[in-house]
Formats: sequence, structure tokens, C-alpha cells
Amino acid sequence: MGRRDITQTRRTDRTDGTARAGGAARAGGAAPLASYGELLPALATAVRETGALLRSAGVPPRLATLDAMRAAFEEAEAPLLAELHRHLDPLRPGAVWLDEFPDGVPPTGDFWSVDPLDGLVQYVQGLPQFCVSVALVRDGEAVVAALHSPLTGETYLTAKGGGATLDGRPVVPSAKSDPAIAVTATSHPPFPATQPEAARLAGASLGAVLPHVAAVRNLGPTSWQIADTGSGRLDAFWEYGDDLGNLLAGALVAREAGAVVTDAAGRPWHSGADSFLAAAPGLHGTLVDLLGGR
Repeated sequence: MGRRDITQTRRTDRTDGTARAGGAARAGGAAPLASYGELLPALATAVRETGALLRSAGVPPRLATLDAMRAAFEEAEAPLLAELHRHLDPLRPGAVWLDEFPDGVPPTGDFWSVDPLDGLVQYVQGLPQFCVSVALVRDGEAVVAALHSPLTGETYLTAKGGGATLDGRPVVPSAKSDPAIAVTATSHPPFPATQPEAARLAGASLGAVLPHVAAVRNLGPTSWQIADTGSGRLDAFWEYGDDLGNLLAGALVAREAGAVVTDAAGRPWHSGADSFLAAAPGLHGTLVDLLGGR
């Protein structure tokens, strides 16, 4: 759960004609890119400096209500968003932030998919599993991304066609092919009561996969778990439902690292898909079979 999730029940439609016009065109005033990788140093600085602010904020007080959680998140979010705007806006002037489009990713234009606190639930509980996540989306597809864990200091970076790194070292997915030794992970979409079919599939999939693998875990922020699948720390990750803002950056890391990224039925994953699966190449077919095309 992150920025888009906690705000979805209070957000009104802020998408006006100006925002749509700015997003539909290429980022006005931005210099042409020779390669997406040109943006990586600036994105790395952006997520690390935002993470430093988050780390210095310390552990929030224990919260007893959803309203209190929203209030605490909004208080923490403001300086983080300001920091990200300071870094990202000059990179692609005119690029719109995707939370202006609550119905999904527009098919054309440059957009920032930003979550300054992916793993909000863990953060407010005093748990360490949260991260800063940023992706540039071009014509409906993430093309460059950065994820940073403030407490471990680790940073994933990736650009379309350029592979993926963790703290500057190239990463590759697991070489495992035996599901009996696979350490997998899953999660559920935010506010599962509003997505009952996704909640049902999440439960059914756990029962389908668990008897055949070494472990199934939920290790915190969705984007980071997907990236960890790309680097071989996890062997697979799946999820059902609408959780796009938490999928885009991690999916690019996993795909560029060499993991297979599809929906649960094995079809190519896209921003409108209702399920997500990233897995090591030697395990992907097995996971699709176990999930049964759900």
C-alpha cells in the first residue's frame, strides 16, 4: 500500500484539460533523449535524497484509525513529494504525474509514476520494509525506473534496453527450475474489500502454490518484491487486482534483469492487466500452471 492507495478514497478527479494536454504531448521543453539511461543518475539522486528525508523522519506514532493513518501519511508525504518534484520536474518539463489519471495510464505521452512511500502499512507499524519508487512512463510503458530502500540504503536502477542494477552491480534472476526450493512472494491489492474477485483469487492462489514451493512470503512493498525477483532474492512474485502504481517500476526492473513478466495466465503483462506474475525463467511456466490461468 502506498501513495495512490491511501488517497484513493479521498481523491476527486483532478484531471482537467490542461493536465491532459500536457500529458498527451511529449514533455514540452525537455531535451531529446539519446537513451533512457541518461536519466538514471538524476533518478538515483532523487530517490536517495527523498529516502534520506523519510529516514530522518523516524518512526511515526502508533495509529488507531484509518483517518489517523491518512493524516499521518499526508503529513509525511508533503516534503517527500516536494523533494521528488524538485528533482523530476526539470528532467521532463510538462510530464504529468500519473495520480492525475486515477483510471489508468494514458496511451500516449510522458508521465511520472511516483510513490514516495511504497510500503505505507509497514512504515506506520514501525516495520522496515518500505521504499521510494519512481518510473517514467512513455506511451503507456515504463522506460526508466529507480527504487530506493531508505533503511538498507540499497537502490535498484533500470532503463529500457539497458538491464538492471542493484547498487551499481548488474542483477539477474534466479537460475532455479525446481519449485520445491523456490522462495516466492505474493500480495493483495490495496483495500481488497473494494476488489472482492481479486481478494478471492489471492486466497485461491495461495492454496494452489503453497504446497509446491519452499515458501510463500509477503515481504512488504510490492515494487521492491518484484525488483527482488529480478535480482534473484525471490524466485517469483504474483498479485491480482488493480495495483498499477506499485507495479510499474518493479516490473521494469524485473524484466530488464531477465525475469519473465506476464499476467497470471502467461500473457504479456500490460498496464490494464488484472493480474501480475514475475518469475525466474526456469520457474515461470510452473507458476502459470499452478495459478491455473486465474
